[in-house]
Amino acid sequence: MTDLERRYARWTALFYPAGYRRERGSELVDTYLSLAAPDRKRPSAADVADLAVGGLRQHLRIAQGLGPGFRLAGLLALTTLAAFATGWAIFEAVAPTLLRFRYAGPFLSLGVAAWAAWLLAVVMHVVAPGRWFRWAAGLAVLVTAGVVPAAMLTGMPRPPLLVLLPQLVLGIVALGAAGPQPWWVRLIPLAAAAASVPVAASAAPHLVFSGGYYQAAATALPAAAVTLLIGATLLALGLAARHDYRGVWALLILLTPIGMLALNPLGAMLDDAGPGRPITPAWSSMVAASVLVLTVGLVSMPLALAARGRLPSGGRPFHTDAGRCPTCGAPSKSA
Repeated sequence: MTDLERRYARWTALFYPAGYRRERGSELVDTYLSLAAPDRKRPSAADVADLAVGGLRQHLRIAQGLGPGFRLAGLLALTTLAAFATGWAIFEAVAPTLLRFRYAGPFLSLGVAAWAAWLLAVVMHVVAPGRWFRWAAGLAVLVTAGVVPAAMLTGMPRPPLLVLLPQLVLGIVALGAAGPQPWWVRLIPLAAAAASVPVAASAAPHLVFSGGYYQAAATALPAAAVTLLIGATLLALGLAARHDYRGVWALLILLTPIGMLALNPLGAMLDDAGPGRPITPAWSSMVAASVLVLTVGLVSMPLALAARGRLPSGGRPFHTDAGRCPTCGAPSKSA
């Protein structure tokens, strides 16, 4: 084996699942060797990138339940969004009446535009769960992201980033909820929004006089993170018992939104503040916690795909011509 062949084999072993390497590994390496220049000693950067993309494609092929896992994670994210958008909208409407001043028309801040956009997306998920919901959810993501620059340009108040950032990350995941679903599944986010109305209406006056958005971020967001984590974990375990792994993928996808919901306690841990600390930890601690959550979320999925591809079974067989003659493609009697 030449040095070039050995290096191609190493890259193949790094990027491709075990099952694919057993069946096609030698063929793949031979293909790259035949296309390489005679005097080449190392694989080119383009070849390494091509191997990485091809390996990722094969890992996705054997990730049973990954596609349904995205849809399940999107449904759970949209349900969480629906509850919070309803609560925040009620708070935006009640606060000016109690405080006797208004900033954004009859509402407290520009955040009401984001909450209204998400409630529209929840309705579209019921009546048109395909393309129209995707457009509505995409618009809500853009509106949520645009609240900060709009507040800077107009000088009007906005919800804190501690509230907007989890909503934005949940919204990106919620895009996966698009597609045909049973009617009772489409009603779940709307039911969560309706159930949050009496809770938000009773809690809004207390929040107005005890810290507003910051008080809610210190209490409601971590509670939602724990609830979402426990619910997704139980769902993953229950589905896995039936050899359905979409719940496991959904849990991995939701790790980043769950971490964003728990930024306040995570930032407090990094802040190492004692008793009597402020509602919101220091800005530097919050940034560090955000980076930590994003890193864990971005790394967990590739690690899970790589671990799935390195199982002893190596995933499903990769050849699609089983039961056919390898020469002419006709059905094989022996198979």
